[in-house]
Amino acid sequence: MFAWSTPVALAAVLAVTLGQALRQQNETAKRELEEYIADKKAEINPRYRPHYHISPPVGWMNDPNGFSYYKGKFHLFYQFYPYDSVWGPMHWGHVSSSNLIDWEHLPTALIPETEMCFSGGAVVHGDDLVLLYTGRVTTDTDPFYNETQYLAFSNDGVNFRKYEGNPVLSYVPDNSADFRDPKIWKFKDHWYVVIGSSSNKQGRVLLYRSGDLFNWEFLSVLGESDGDMGYMWECPDLFELGGKTIFLWSPQGLEPKGDRYKNTYQTGYYIGELDYETFEFKTDKYFQELDYGHDFYATQTIQGDGKTYLIGWFNMWEVPHLEEEDGWAGTTTLVRELQLIGTRITMNPLEGIQDLRTDSVHNGDLEPQQAIEFGPTAEIILQGCLDQKIELLIQGKEGGLVTTVTWDPEVGKVIVNRSGEVRQVEWVPIGKTSWRLFLDASSLELFCGEGEVVFSSRIFSDGDWVVKNSSPQTLSVEAYRLRRSVPA
Repeated sequence: MFAWSTPVALAAVLAVTLGQALRQQNETAKRELEEYIADKKAEINPRYRPHYHISPPVGWMNDPNGFSYYKGKFHLFYQFYPYDSVWGPMHWGHVSSSNLIDWEHLPTALIPETEMCFSGGAVVHGDDLVLLYTGRVTTDTDPFYNETQYLAFSNDGVNFRKYEGNPVLSYVPDNSADFRDPKIWKFKDHWYVVIGSSSNKQGRVLLYRSGDLFNWEFLSVLGESDGDMGYMWECPDLFELGGKTIFLWSPQGLEPKGDRYKNTYQTGYYIGELDYETFEFKTDKYFQELDYGHDFYATQTIQGDGKTYLIGWFNMWEVPHLEEEDGWAGTTTLVRELQLIGTRITMNPLEGIQDLRTDSVHNGDLEPQQAIEFGPTAEIILQGCLDQKIELLIQGKEGGLVTTVTWDPEVGKVIVNRSGEVRQVEWVPIGKTSWRLFLDASSLELFCGEGEVVFSSRIFSDGDWVVKNSSPQTLSVEAYRLRRSVPA
């Protein structure tokens, strides 16, 4: 009798054969998907398409994933459904950049098989770029899904192979079905990961550790809702900044409080310290929103050369996405550099963003009721007297929705009014008092002062941008058109 004919050996041969067949099927599906994307791009209506923000080539985008640096390139992945401009079975889209400003699309990194490929992180291990992501599978019992953690590997940063032993992490305290969005990092000799979860309708984040990426041990509930911090905590992140540990995440289920928590869901942070001996995160639980605009969620960070960079999903759940009818939906914010100043994280555009400037449109005084005409993109730096009202009226040359950006000295607030949808916050400058405003074909990002107050809002108007000084005072303004830095 041949050795391979024993039951154990035969099972091994069948497993290898099945694995090879699945890999071949996966590669065929990826090739067919890229052909579909290439054909479908011609049907996209470009009117709201970003020029210097990442968006999917076709179809739907949500959370950025796997922000990493590998073999001389930054890599960013994102939740992607190519076959419609609404959410569907999740893939991982993929872009790369040498400078975090100019991006190129790469082939789709992960496609669903028995599992949907939900959000996750990425690390470099040896010569491989390793993805750790949530695999969601459907079940026959309530809540009709289950979430565990999967691995995928690449030795070229383009082609990824899923680990045949997936899932590698499935243990959840209380057996919660909500167990997603792993963010992985290395500290000394171990890999650590934080994962979002929920228990008894209270959001929480779980901490695990591994010596080899394959075998994981549960360490602690790193943080959890005390009753008023939401029913689910998504997209957790943990990193060092300014000598402190930042615990950043996106809670779902916060009730509006005055000007705060106006969006469907929020993104914010605690400041504290992580004890790697007791696996406790020590904090006063003072939750601060990171961005005050209409559309900001599901952030990813990366650290290198002493700097921390962040990018977020530049949309929001359960709101109209006006670009859907054009064959695509979703974009990302600009990459931002983070700093911790006192007890506040500041966010600012990268220094290299100035390389996008093509020509100066205005440099000097902008009188009341005077307007500046742009193309589909703009950068505006303005300075005014904070004792008086400052207001810009932003609209399309051919009409559409109107947005105003206002400083109201009577209440000490910066206000972004998107055709009646108001977001506002108190602003106490910690240094300079200028504003820096970025407009793309369907977005606005406002950085106040040193970046202590930031607004990210999708705005949709028709035609090129027109920005008018509707203040009672003359403003000092620099204004530029910006070039394209992402594929058309």
